[in-house]
Amino acid sequence: MISSRAFIEVTVGVNRMLRFIGTRKVFRMPIPAEGYPLTAAVSPRVQIATSTGSTNADVVAATSAEPDAWPHLSLLLTTDQRAGRGRLDRSWTAPAGTALAISVVLRVSELPVQFRGWLPLLAGVAMTTSVRAQLPGSGHVAGLKWPNDVLVDGRKISGILAEVVPSHPDTIVVGAGINTRMSAVDLPVATATSFAALGLECNDDALLATFVRELGDEVTRLVGAADTKGARAEVESVCTTIGSDVVVSLPDGTRLEGKAISLDDDGRLVVKTTAGTEAAVAAGDVVHVR
Repeated sequence: MISSRAFIEVTVGVNRMLRFIGTRKVFRMPIPAEGYPLTAAVSPRVQIATSTGSTNADVVAATSAEPDAWPHLSLLLTTDQRAGRGRLDRSWTAPAGTALAISVVLRVSELPVQFRGWLPLLAGVAMTTSVRAQLPGSGHVAGLKWPNDVLVDGRKISGILAEVVPSHPDTIVVGAGINTRMSAVDLPVATATSFAALGLECNDDALLATFVRELGDEVTRLVGAADTKGARAEVESVCTTIGSDVVVSLPDGTRLEGKAISLDDDGRLVVKTTAGTEAAVAAGDVVHVR
């Protein structure tokens, strides 16, 4: 049952939310049946931007300006993001109405700092679970490519970017982009896919509600854990990179080739190289060879 305090807040205009205090034009309304009632049932604040540059940038700014207004698992979403960012500072764009962009606030003051590197990977687990819930009976298979790209049939349908709020280091913003109604001709690269390109209709509300619920559960489990063994097992259980032959392009421009064999205690990808040595990769672009 949805709390009577739950509401959807719609922000009008590109980046209007950055003017969080003062002149922002906002409409408050009861949650409509055709809106996001499932998501509002698991999130204390659901804000919708009709159009914006970057949901992550907006939420980082908003939580810095008015932190008490954005409790744990609050979120901003849009179907028209103009200047999204991915890992390694890459741009992420999509035609309006063809993808969901969401940013979720995580309050992690109780989580040891040394465990926080697992949050982006566990966000990938939560999104993998959410995408899988949209696929029953379809014959399509979703899995996680390290560190947190979600693939369906080996093609990317969702990516994740986690950022620490500079003025509040115990606050993490987890952003995710999901290709929902993007036609095959609009896909940015041959290695991408979308629900529409797969011939499927995505239930946006159910997808987001599952993601937020699973993400919250992952944080709760990690906070209560004595170590990261459980997190490691969860990520490895859905990670299709493990056991694959891979080529990893490293930030320094070099490449690493071999077989991905596991994750280490810090969430790094362990690759057994063609030379027979083992290397732990903290950051890089991974290509599955097979």
